[in-house]
Amino acid sequence: MESTLNVICLESKAFYALVDQVVVRLKTDNKAMDEEWIDANQAMSLLKVSSKTTLQKLRNNGEIRFSQPMKKHILYYKPSLLEYLNKHSHSTF
Repeated sequence: MESTLNVICLESKAFYALVDQVVVRLKTDNKAMDEEWIDANQAMSLLKVSSKTTLQKLRNNGEIRFSQPMKKHILYYKPSLLEYLNKHSHSTF
């Protein structure tokens, strides 16, 4: 099987416009990562848990900070999740 190499040529103006779009996209993606309040799915991903019940137990025990701006909408304070992880980390020997 032969592999082919495709070359794309861009004028410098088009190239820099493309780079600008990539930068805007990266800033948008990073902004989402830096949010202080995150939803349950993001919290579960950060804590590496697969159950909303686990999040509820952590809330009920006061181990993580959360906000409930609406009845069925719960947000988690990301720094408190990171603090929880650090609190339960172990040093290497």
